[in-house]
Amino acid sequence: MSEPLFVNDARVMAKGQVTIPKKIRAILGIESGDRVSFVVSGNEVKIVNSAVYAMMQLQKQMKGAGKKAGLLTEEDVAKWISESREEDSND
Repeated sequence: MSEPLFVNDARVMAKGQVTIPKKIRAILGIESGDRVSFVVSGNEVKIVNSAVYAMMQLQKQMKGAGKKAGLLTEEDVAKWISESREEDSND
């Protein structure tokens, strides 16, 4: 694990609740109502913004999919989008 940018302690309440310090929420881009994910690896836990984590997982899963589909350039992608829109408008 890399060197921490910021360390802060928090007290665990009776129901297991912990308040994420304001500075850490700002670093992670977490606002009121947002969801967080707890990623456990060994005896370490990462708290991450769920939306960001989901996007990272999707990017990992989709790695190489564009190449397999023959979408090698931005022009290929633009052409595919245009063709897809034309097909949808013809339906």
